[in-house]
Amino acid sequence: MIIGGSVAGEGHWRRALAIVGALSASVFLFTLVLKVSTAFINIPALFWQLLSGGLLVIFGLVTIFPKLWDKIPGVNAVYRKANLALGSGYQRQGVWGDIIVGAALGPVFSSCSPTYFVILAAVLPVSLVTGTLYLLAYVIGLGLFLLVIAVAGQKLVNWLGIASNPDGWFKKAIGILFLIVGIAVIFGWDKKLEAALPGSAFGEIGIEQSLLGGTQPASAPSVPSSATTTPAINAAASGNFLSLVQKAALFPKAPELTGIAGYINTGGQPISLAQYRGKNVVLVDFWDYSCINCQRTTPYLNAWYQKYKDQGLVVIGVHTPEFAFEQLQGNVQAAAEQFGIKYPVVLDNQYKTWQAFNNEYWPNEYLIDIDGYIVYNHSGEGDYDVSEHAIQAALAERAARLGVTSTLKGSNTVNIPATNLNAIESPETYFGSSRNQYLANGTAGVAGTQTLALPSTPPLLNSLYLGGTWNFLPEYAEASAGATVRFEYSAHDVYIVATNPSGPVKIKVLRDGQPVGNFAGADVNPSTSEAVISGDRLYKLVHDASAGVHTIQIQVEQGTLDAYTFTFG
Repeated sequence: MIIGGSVAGEGHWRRALAIVGALSASVFLFTLVLKVSTAFINIPALFWQLLSGGLLVIFGLVTIFPKLWDKIPGVNAVYRKANLALGSGYQRQGVWGDIIVGAALGPVFSSCSPTYFVILAAVLPVSLVTGTLYLLAYVIGLGLFLLVIAVAGQKLVNWLGIASNPDGWFKKAIGILFLIVGIAVIFGWDKKLEAALPGSAFGEIGIEQSLLGGTQPASAPSVPSSATTTPAINAAASGNFLSLVQKAALFPKAPELTGIAGYINTGGQPISLAQYRGKNVVLVDFWDYSCINCQRTTPYLNAWYQKYKDQGLVVIGVHTPEFAFEQLQGNVQAAAEQFGIKYPVVLDNQYKTWQAFNNEYWPNEYLIDIDGYIVYNHSGEGDYDVSEHAIQAALAERAARLGVTSTLKGSNTVNIPATNLNAIESPETYFGSSRNQYLANGTAGVAGTQTLALPSTPPLLNSLYLGGTWNFLPEYAEASAGATVRFEYSAHDVYIVATNPSGPVKIKVLRDGQPVGNFAGADVNPSTSEAVISGDRLYKLVHDASAGVHTIQIQVEQGTLDAYTFTFG
């Protein structure tokens, strides 16, 4: 949109400067006003959506049909000044048209940058002056980068000579682009598209988190976010749980929910962490309903809640808003219903609980054990298998302490002490180009499309073989129907972290060349040896009481599969 707007007419750096400057000012003012003022708290988000999308549609139509406004009876007489700015002024490269284009993009701009979130969540609530300066610095950096892109785009377009005709196809194409984006914004399709895209596809979120001192980059190996989580998980795996003295030396006590402005899914009754101490394991999730990263994490939280609520897990969503209109309980309630959230949600409108936890990110999960200690936390997306492992460990301790039977239905390996961990000789194996060092029949570490063929010779142990056309991205590899995966492993169980970018994906799972049958994992139909990948999560493909060396083969039968990693248990 920046490049298109700045080169739609006779490209000049002043045009790019006007659009980028207006966008930067709009982002700054829109964020600051909605953050520190309650003046617009009752204005629904749909208003800004319609306003921004409507302006973009207008500019699209004006660009495609320059004489449109002149043909509407009475428009010049009634809206002469507005028409000059929105219509003819824009066609003649008037500065007001460029400014309006940039300003219209401001409310549309939705950053999921950790830096941006730290400013909004940790700085502005504490100091308006400091937060404003940080926000200004952030917007200046954003604007300068967009300006470079716009000017570079202008030079490229001018060099190609495709914009020389003011009424030519290029200008019409830019108008169509404005029209499509405007309609997408009006109907909220831009957010749906953004939600469907894999998080941190180019690692930018991970880079920012690491620079900010986050728990780990998004591309880091699937290990606990903090070293302090390891003793609890290892202890649960061995069946020997930590004493209270040991816990006190290793883990912080969870602070109480404080400053809560409202409750959802609690029957209107207040809740506290104290009421669950000694009875339940609690997973606290800090989220914000307009955050794309939170929306992508919510399906996993819903799945964990459904799987483990009868085994003592309590999930509490702490909704800490980014903008003032997100403080309204009705808006949060609607979002919770839209996302299928059934667990309790509390409104942390003043960031009191956020600050008590010293939290810095959306989303961020804190796992609180039966004694009230934070034994695990994870910020951002990903590592869902590790998070679920930590939940299982805490629930295993709860079951032992309360003397109840642990039957974690539909989960991964629950009876961890019964697993012969020494028999697991296969490492976690990644498909994405940033960490696919075990790729045996392709070029590892290189992003892009590769067409591969499975070798006729027997596979090597712990080597990843792929067949068909695969598109390698940093975090995952993508393939459609006809593609195959083959891996020889040494373990009990086989899991895959996978997603379905364009609808349910049907895969067939073979073990040593035969249908899995009695060795089917929880997500595989033992009678058909098929599984449906219908969400972003960990799927259990093979379960074997005895560890050994076997070959798993996956055939993509329908849909497009995004494969992230193989893990073994």
